Amino acid sequence: MIDKALPSAADAVRDIPDGASLAVGGFGLSGNPLALIDALLSQGTTELSVVSNNCGVDDWGLGVLLRARRIRKMTSSYVGENKEFERQFLSGELELELTPQGTLAEKLRAGGSGIAAFFTQTGVGTQVADGGLPRRYDGAGGVAVASPAKDVRTFDVAGHPREFVLEEAIATDFALVHALRGDRHGNLVFNKAAQNFNPLAAMAGRVCIAEVEQLVEPGELDPDSIHLPGVFVHRIVEVGTALEKRIEKRTVSPAGGH
Repeated sequence: MIDKALPSAADAVRDIPDGASLAVGGFGLSGNPLALIDALLSQGTTELSVVSNNCGVDDWGLGVLLRARRIRKMTSSYVGENKEFERQFLSGELELELTPQGTLAEKLRAGGSGIAAFFTQTGVGTQVADGGLPRRYDGAGGVAVASPAKDVRTFDVAGHPREFVLEEAIATDFALVHALRGDRHGNLVFNKAAQNFNPLAAMAGRVCIAEVEQLVEPGELDPDSIHLPGVFVHRIVEVGTALEKRIEKRTVSPAGGH
């Protein structure tokens, strides 16, 4: 079996070129591959096309790449919590392909499974299917690029005709993901909510790079505990357990409150 471990995050991302497409794991600030993102920032890679549920916050996660003007296009389902994301999109500096969250997840899974496209009811009767969603503004309040109309077909489902919209799968040049543990063969175990988009992003990348908090030897992981098999992972780097993990938004009650 191939030992896929590399000595550092910088080594792991070194061949990601300008203009590459990336699938990046994480949901909010949970499960973000922070070390790989920081290594990409330090490397200076730019003009990136990024597929991720969201874009971190202004100074954390993918937000640091966005703030440094390294991202050309985002494909996301959620753009809240990041004022710079909003500013760049509305000013025409950033292209955005806004995608329903479940559809985005399935597009990544399909891309990693060799499925070219699929039909879903999500988005039927809206601009998702009909076209016209702004993808890039012109900086003066007008729409420079809008989404195209998609193929809509009617299928009989248990005797009831229903409309479905055709969605194309997503496959990217690289994937960046974060896991709790992994072995040298690339088998990964994710911690709780970090299972969100990380396995799906890993599947969609033609080259998947995984950062893990703990790297173990082959055979140390319980086969029944593995969330993503090593066949999807091409490089793995240990980043340790001392990484800062921020909470996107904390809501607390006053002392003595209910």
